[in-house]
Amino acid sequence: MKIPKARKLPSGTWRIQLRLGGESININARTEKECVRLAQITKAEYLAGKRQASPDPESEPQQLPTLREAIDSYIDSRSNTLSPATLRGYDIVKRNRFKALMDRPLDQISDGDLIAAVNAEAALCSAKTLKNAWGLVCPAIKQATGRELPEVSLPQVVPKERTFLDAAEIQSFLTAVKGHPYEIPFLLALSSLRMSEIMALRWEDVDLKHKRIRVSGAAVPGRDHKLVRKPETKNRSSTRYVPILMEQLQAALEAAQEAGKPVVGTRRELTLRDSLARLCAKEKLPPVTMHGLRHSFASLAYHLQVPEQVTMEIGGWSDYGTMRRIYTHIAQSDVKRYEDAFAGFFSGKNAHENAHIENVPLSP
Repeated sequence: MKIPKARKLPSGTWRIQLRLGGESININARTEKECVRLAQITKAEYLAGKRQASPDPESEPQQLPTLREAIDSYIDSRSNTLSPATLRGYDIVKRNRFKALMDRPLDQISDGDLIAAVNAEAALCSAKTLKNAWGLVCPAIKQATGRELPEVSLPQVVPKERTFLDAAEIQSFLTAVKGHPYEIPFLLALSSLRMSEIMALRWEDVDLKHKRIRVSGAAVPGRDHKLVRKPETKNRSSTRYVPILMEQLQAALEAAQEAGKPVVGTRRELTLRDSLARLCAKEKLPPVTMHGLRHSFASLAYHLQVPEQVTMEIGGWSDYGTMRRIYTHIAQSDVKRYEDAFAGFFSGKNAHENAHIENVPLSP
């Protein structure tokens, strides 16, 4: 008799969810074997037309799990396939979102309750946070009950316009960061590395002789807030060799190298972020983030008219659309240069006397 596979819950007990005649029935037991046996009895009695409320006379009538338990079960069933950062994010959702519903059994949460809860959360958190939270709650309930949830109205997620440094500001930044305790991670970000790639970097990945860095793997905060190293990067294109383009970075790496240890040590993203914010404020630079420094690399590549394929290879972008839509900005000084070129052309002057406009990349 075919029944669903038993799942072990965080509490240590086992559960099988049956769907019989449109009714969802949870079978709980202390062992997997006992859980399977009780589920087989329940299904057999249903097929014979005489299913009792509970197959085990000593147990209490079954009830659906709470929302929190359903989320735990959902996470547990995917714990080996989800990234540490995703698991950490799910824990944050359980702790901070949908608090009024978390400890209520699912059969006591109506569609109206869910719609009202989403509306209430919209006033408490960002659109992206709410979208991510609903993206956990919805499949967790469906897995536990088989229930189709109502259509809910989620606020539109508006992509943030990240601050970046233009060519002139990058020169000022290089001067300001020289000798800074976090000079190396800041310059690595300006060389196109993501934060997770910087935190995973080890000295054996740094080839100072040939002036290149092998980017392979990532390190992200786990559920206990400690860094967890992953063997893979964000996508296939992210595993790459990045040339050391700045003499300043080469010198800093040569002075700091220590085999067998991480290049950036155990510094946390929050520490780097706060220190970078203070540095920018002191130097009167735009409040750029670590990821904003990566954006600055892409902007500088456009400013220097580096071929897109080369920029993609160095930065580890997987396609032109992603790089153009999310990461590439054109500094206002460049826009003015192109405007002057067009104005010169339409006024009858030779456009090339004003600026070179061939192969100018188009802003998305």
